[in-house]
Amino acid sequence: MSKRICLLFLSAFAVCLFLSGCVDQHPEKSTEAYTAQGNGQTGAVEAAREKVIALGRAPRIVATSPAAAQICEKLELNLVGVCSSTAEIPDRYQDLPTIGTAMSPDMEILASLSPDWILSPSSLQSDLQSKYETLNSDWAFLNLRSVPGMYQSIEELGVIFDREQQARELTDEYQEFYQNFQEEIAGKEHPKVLILMGLPGSYVIATEKSYIGSLAALAGAENVYEDQGQEFLTVNTEDMKTKEPDIILRAAHALPDQVAEMFAEDFKTNDIWKHFQAVKDGKVYDLPYEQFGMSATFAYQDALETLKKLLYTKS
Repeated sequence: MSKRICLLFLSAFAVCLFLSGCVDQHPEKSTEAYTAQGNGQTGAVEAAREKVIALGRAPRIVATSPAAAQICEKLELNLVGVCSSTAEIPDRYQDLPTIGTAMSPDMEILASLSPDWILSPSSLQSDLQSKYETLNSDWAFLNLRSVPGMYQSIEELGVIFDREQQARELTDEYQEFYQNFQEEIAGKEHPKVLILMGLPGSYVIATEKSYIGSLAALAGAENVYEDQGQEFLTVNTEDMKTKEPDIILRAAHALPDQVAEMFAEDFKTNDIWKHFQAVKDGKVYDLPYEQFGMSATFAYQDALETLKKLLYTKS
């Protein structure tokens, strides 16, 4: 079996962003780890770039999630396949073969497309990597757990697929937007927030490790469940009450109308909620589903503008 490369884009949620990669060499299955700072033109990323150049043609790429497809569209990359999704897929890719959902791609269809590269979100790595290893393809799991992570992945893809100019333009746009955003919230008192992520019938706590939690952190909010080491927690309402958040934010993992009804019913019938100061103050907000999903997208600007209004408006 030929030597193949797998890349895992992992960025720290900080000003300095990091890339961790691995070179997966078959059949020996030995793994060599790389860590790089900056634009990542070393180690696994440079090896991936060389493999793309060696093809001598445009690589055949499949994006297995809407967010990955949107990044590819921004980088002006051609694809040979995309995921099936109710979320928006760029017009550029509307007529392409679909390979199933992001969480459960059809491996027979995926194999039939003979992709050179498969791009997926890193949140699904544990579910998908073993499946990808059965294909004669390379793959990259993109860090879409935060906006900085998304832009670091964009820069790495720019290096690999000869789209460095497009990647730099996108990154410059982000940096200019966020600098202006920080200036707008400078000097304001940053509130404590409790973030609930719901599915019909249940909900969990979103920490700063989740995408929605990272957005709140970018907006200057203090997550009452910080430094937890995981994206989501299952916590009882009594423990939530001890945190006494200034604001409660509610979001939907899926089926937003049903989730909104569930939250409304729970806050109405569960007696403990009326004791939260945020509830007494009327500072409980349902976040727009199209802005606050599970993965970082280019809707982050609208999401941050929404948070700015909710976090810093007095009434």
